[in-house]
Amino acid sequence: MKCPYCTEINNKVIDSRLSKDARTIRRRRECLACKRRFTTYEKLEDVLPMVVKKDGRREPFSREKIISGIRKACQKRAVSVTKMEDFVDSLELYFQEAGRKEIDSSEVGEKVINALKEWDEVAYVRFASVYRQFKDINEFMEELQEILKTKQDRDIE
Repeated sequence: MKCPYCTEINNKVIDSRLSKDARTIRRRRECLACKRRFTTYEKLEDVLPMVVKKDGRREPFSREKIISGIRKACQKRAVSVTKMEDFVDSLELYFQEAGRKEIDSSEVGEKVINALKEWDEVAYVRFASVYRQFKDINEFMEELQEILKTKQDRDIE
């Protein structure tokens, strides 16, 4: 591991700790040349499936792409970053444990949209408008009416 301060490659590990989920190791290191300390994280390389897009293209599962879409939908909403990241962690683990080599992008999208629907209605509609590719205001209104109907049904119970 190269020192971020002096770029020397000789260093020693001072302390190692497992993360809460036991999937990452945090290592505290000391450079043998400049004596400065720095932290590294070691994570097992995940074997994640390829995502099959609507047009048939295939691309690697991208945690960053999913978290980016969720963050955009939740922008200026009361949804914590921790909640978003925990969800993406569980999504990643779900697809990893499924053991499939390929998954449809629609499966990923539906899991995201269902989570957003539970967390925040505005974030849900934002995501749905892009994910479901609303073509006009009528499609948008249909989705809003469905949300209102569901909300009224819950209030009656």
